[in-house]
Amino acid sequence: MLNPIKYSFIIPVFNRPEEIFELLKSVENLDFSDDFEIVIIEDGSSKKCKKVVSFFNSQLNISYYYKDNSGPGSSRNYGMKLAKGNYFIILDSDCILPPHYLKTVDQFLKNNFYHCFGGADTSDSSFSSLQLAINYTMTSMLTTGGIRGHKRAIQKFEPRSFNMGMSKEVFEITKGFSNIHPGEDPDLSFRILKHNYATVFIPDAFVVHKRRLSWNKFYNQISKFGLVRPILNEWHPNTAKITFWFPTFFIFFTFCSLLLSYYNGLFLIPLASYLILIVMDSTLKNKNLFIGFYTLIALFIQFTAYGFSFLKSTFYINYLKRDPEKQFPKLFFK
Repeated sequence: MLNPIKYSFIIPVFNRPEEIFELLKSVENLDFSDDFEIVIIEDGSSKKCKKVVSFFNSQLNISYYYKDNSGPGSSRNYGMKLAKGNYFIILDSDCILPPHYLKTVDQFLKNNFYHCFGGADTSDSSFSSLQLAINYTMTSMLTTGGIRGHKRAIQKFEPRSFNMGMSKEVFEITKGFSNIHPGEDPDLSFRILKHNYATVFIPDAFVVHKRRLSWNKFYNQISKFGLVRPILNEWHPNTAKITFWFPTFFIFFTFCSLLLSYYNGLFLIPLASYLILIVMDSTLKNKNLFIGFYTLIALFIQFTAYGFSFLKSTFYINYLKRDPEKQFPKLFFK
């Protein structure tokens, strides 16, 4: 147990000053009386957020650093090296904190100290239909997202860098994030566990994750997730799970269902039942039938992008034994 716990928010940003304003505004409204600091790392942006940060200088204990572009993992490491606290809370720039966030984290850690924690991400009423549809597929237990966002078991939880905390001790032992992106956060989570540090999910320490994506950007992001997973399985063999194959299986299941329905329409019943369940659940959660149907677009984009990329990466990495950095250089920062 650290005594006292001194928190440092570590926030990398790349060309998104408007996001930093919203995030810092939410930090300003935190219901937390103890001192804490915010460390902003500008990762080689052409649209800098320095003026936005200076707006909050009188209200918040905030530091701003500019560096050449080297990716979010390296930027987080850079910020943690410069931070003055002994417990780091890592956020994405497109997140917003509810007022109770830091008090919730602090009370939990003072009662049950863990060297690493993670929390969920959620939506709010300001989200567009596209954002709500994507948020559903990224967090629902009926897709592949729920394992990350709503896991209640506290042991061996794998925090993600949009909402992740770690002690300075853990950072110094693990050396922080690697140069892969995306995938740097599960890689770090696995290495934290390998060093025999327990991780924990803090149920009420959620963030509002705005995910400013278009359908095209969403496809590209999820495609990279699919490419990264077999690399992580190669690096950490004990973390491989059959569930990672689910999007690939879904693609072939959908294709076979459509093909067989030519001979007998009954073959469409399992697929149709699953899709109806998705629409109903999304409609109930978002209280909007249109978003329920819109979610189907997000679902097929997610499963197609991830499924084909996962299969491609598995072939090159796990079967042909190619070097990940040479095969997929765009997934790595130098």
